[in-house]
Amino acid sequence: MKHIYTVTGMTCNNCRVSVEEVLNNVPDVKMASVNLERAEAIIEMDNHIPILTLQKALSNKYTIAVAKKDLSTSSLMSQEDSLVKQLFPLFLIFAYISCTALLLNFKTWNVSSFMLDFMGLFFIVFSFFKFLDLKGFTNSFRMYDPIAKQVPLYAWVYPFLELVLGLMFLIRIQIDSALALTLVLLGVTTVGVIKVLLKKQTIQCACLGTVLKLPMTKATFIENTIMIVMALFMLIKSFN
Repeated sequence: MKHIYTVTGMTCNNCRVSVEEVLNNVPDVKMASVNLERAEAIIEMDNHIPILTLQKALSNKYTIAVAKKDLSTSSLMSQEDSLVKQLFPLFLIFAYISCTALLLNFKTWNVSSFMLDFMGLFFIVFSFFKFLDLKGFTNSFRMYDPIAKQVPLYAWVYPFLELVLGLMFLIRIQIDSALALTLVLLGVTTVGVIKVLLKKQTIQCACLGTVLKLPMTKATFIENTIMIVMALFMLIKSFN
């Protein structure tokens, strides 16, 4: 019997070779073939192998799940539950950032001030997670960001740009310039995210680095869109 799985966390051909070798050594696996571009593994097995067994065989860097094209109705529900669990850290971080920005502006409420604090905290927190594994981030980021694909150095500089933007928003320095740069950075990245979603590719999202293994989903698009809308709103307001 053959089954199709998605494998996230692979960033290069060495990863593909490593995953393929490990899967081929799992008991009852007749043959495993891994495709890096599709983030997919086709496994032929003598007997059914639980997904947990396959996951335990792999390094913590990789996450394996049953592919949609190989799902029954019941397993589809299971995958949706798994997706919610994978995205939970992202939702939690957004909640913390939102609450902190609200508390900072609770006594003297001002929408503009709230947005600036939200964007500042967003960039500071997200850059922190990228710095935890800078090399891993650059490899993942280059898989979908249009500029990083062409200019590898940009991927290395990106977390530093986020850090600087975060400080500019929080300290209120050169706000218009920071807003314009935010639109450019996140606008370009969002184009790459849209292409991945349209192609229905399964790759790892680099928004929180590689320490937290987040799949590229609509949540990534929404996250970027929120920041773009805020930046655009504030920039238009500054000229009125």
